[in-house]
Amino acid sequence: MQIAVPKEIKNHEYRVALTPTGARELVGRGHTVTVQAGAGEGAGFADAAYEAAGARLEADVARVWEGAELILKVKEPQAEEVARLKAGQTLFTYLHLAAEESLTRGLMASGATCIAYETITDRQGGLPLLAPMSTVAGRMAIQAGAHSLEKAQGGAGVLLPGVPGVAPARVAVIGGGVVGENAARMALGLGAEVTVLDKSIPRLETLDDRYQGRMKTVFSTADAIDEAVCECDLIVGAVLIPGAAAPKLITREMLAEMKPGSVLVDVAIDQGGCFETSRATTHTGPTYIVDGVVHYCVANMPGAVARTSTQALTNATMPFVTALADKGWQQALADDPHFLPGLNVHDGRVTYQAVADAFGLESVDPASLLG
Repeated sequence: MQIAVPKEIKNHEYRVALTPTGARELVGRGHTVTVQAGAGEGAGFADAAYEAAGARLEADVARVWEGAELILKVKEPQAEEVARLKAGQTLFTYLHLAAEESLTRGLMASGATCIAYETITDRQGGLPLLAPMSTVAGRMAIQAGAHSLEKAQGGAGVLLPGVPGVAPARVAVIGGGVVGENAARMALGLGAEVTVLDKSIPRLETLDDRYQGRMKTVFSTADAIDEAVCECDLIVGAVLIPGAAAPKLITREMLAEMKPGSVLVDVAIDQGGCFETSRATTHTGPTYIVDGVVHYCVANMPGAVARTSTQALTNATMPFVTALADKGWQQALADDPHFLPGLNVHDGRVTYQAVADAFGLESVDPASLLG
């Protein structure tokens, strides 16, 4: 199969969809891998490393795309990339379509087969290709939040762990999944006072047991969120409804109850954000202030630690990439019922119900396309 790895063009996105080690694996299985020149540089992978792995380098971006049967990316395609897609090609990347109607309609118009990392499942009901980046984003959320609390960044001038004689900052994490646990773990390690809110009692029990009661666990209700808004210096939004838009848990009116200079970090921004006042930002301008509250809403947080993120992502995606390359998308998805939910768009039709619901579109059962 002809496999292409274009360079990411989203603002400050330094990750690449395939490491040289991954390229070597695919070439060894008889596939042709074309990597756009410079695609791995931001993550510390030189062109020479891809050539040594047997990949073909191509400087012309148009030629990278047009000859490909399978296109591997990290972030959702930008407008100029959507224009390059065509029927018969398979795109494998993060899509987060429920927050992007124009992207959804663009992919439908392309006629391509579009498979999303974030909606593939596993036997335990987890999201194996979202988990590594969720781990990175959760850990980075506390770094970003701590920095945003500094006075020079518009924050209240609060040091997360405090010092002897001065209380530590209060941190609330809304959502106790992979992002939430990693954020809470980082905040706890830095010495903050940490509360995790979640609607799953079993999940709260797991966190309470795992951290021996060192972090507070609270069942998530409107009242509990109101209390967190009033008391906390830093709130991390870590809620996830797979493939669907994130619920708005903190409204514009609630900002008036927050401490001046407090910080909101919205890790759910890829899915539209879980705060009403959230809007996607970039690493160039990561924060903005609404009613005295600092908002950090970078939509590709893991891109800032591109080498770690690329290695973690390739480790997770390679079994699925090799299945697509060896079998083609129909057989690969037919053979693995957990891979099938990854199909979001095919031949002009939406195949993921939550995406269709978000925009009032009809959805096609993906299983019906595998015959």
